[in-house]
Amino acid sequence: MSSLFTPLTLRAVTLPNRIALAPMCQYTAGPDGLPTDWHLVHLGARAVGGAALVMTEATAVLPEGRISPQDTGLWSGRHVDAWRPVTRFLAGHGAVPAVQLAHAGFKASTYRPWDPCRGGVPDGAGGWTPVGPTGEPFLPECRVPTALDPAGIAGVVEAFATAAARAVDAGFAVVEIHAAHGYLLHEFLSPLTNQRGDGWGGDRAGRMRLTLEVAHAVRAAVGEDVPVLTRISATDWVEGGWTVADSVVLAAALAAAGVDLVDCSSGGASPTAAIPLGRGYQVPLAAQVRREAKVPTGAVGLIVEPEQAEAIIADGEADLVLLGRELLRNPYWPHQAAAKLGADANWPDQYLRAV
Repeated sequence: MSSLFTPLTLRAVTLPNRIALAPMCQYTAGPDGLPTDWHLVHLGARAVGGAALVMTEATAVLPEGRISPQDTGLWSGRHVDAWRPVTRFLAGHGAVPAVQLAHAGFKASTYRPWDPCRGGVPDGAGGWTPVGPTGEPFLPECRVPTALDPAGIAGVVEAFATAAARAVDAGFAVVEIHAAHGYLLHEFLSPLTNQRGDGWGGDRAGRMRLTLEVAHAVRAAVGEDVPVLTRISATDWVEGGWTVADSVVLAAALAAAGVDLVDCSSGGASPTAAIPLGRGYQVPLAAQVRREAKVPTGAVGLIVEPEQAEAIIADGEADLVLLGRELLRNPYWPHQAAAKLGADANWPDQYLRAV
């Protein structure tokens, strides 16, 4: 029997297999961060293709938390209404709808990757002043952020909690907190980007404080039945930065705060990081966090072949595999992997003539 195609139960939600669509920015939101037909088709295709968990892109909890002006959000009732057709379609085709809640911090107000301009988007082009743990920008060409004061930090915690409640109202069955890739929560975690001298910086406990307060607030907002995941950068890949050992401590604390699975990515806090890209290069991070923190983990990053994904689950390196680029190339990868691994491939009735 295939391990990849065994169910995974997190609180009141059971995933029919261990395959998830990784959150990937689409930079295609409408005005004010509203999802569009693109999101319905993009996410819906992966549900039809057999992914058990279909997760949105980084979805901002505040307008100033968007990476670009074209990012999606969940900071108002209008967003709830706009997301409902998407979650309804995903659930109707056997997938569990999930949302990644995010705040971009000092990486906010930037151009999309394919825009001819780079760096920070000015006010006149739809940009805004970002915020961060300090007043230092990520890169010289990025906009200079405003350092968050305690009231601003409290506002961020409240925004995550409120967005999580809206997510449930919009039909999302799983919520993920984005604390990776050099965005706001990771900026507070990493000693490379957090040089604060108050209770939100300094030692590891101080730097972890914001992420843990967000986790507690999100858990309280969604209730006991909704699974809460957290994506972390398990290492900064820079000497003197955040380490896997730090992530083990954080993961255990997140579990105590009510987080059900830690999604282990890496990098993003430093533009000079030497990331050892290669097949499954982040899987050992998920395995170490799972083993030492004794929490369920998700593995992500250049997971390509069904046999590779099968081994990750069968060998106990992670509890979930998140596919990004591979599901962009082939939305039907889960169905094809099932056939290859001898599991049931539950193609939609409309597609059975092709099986």
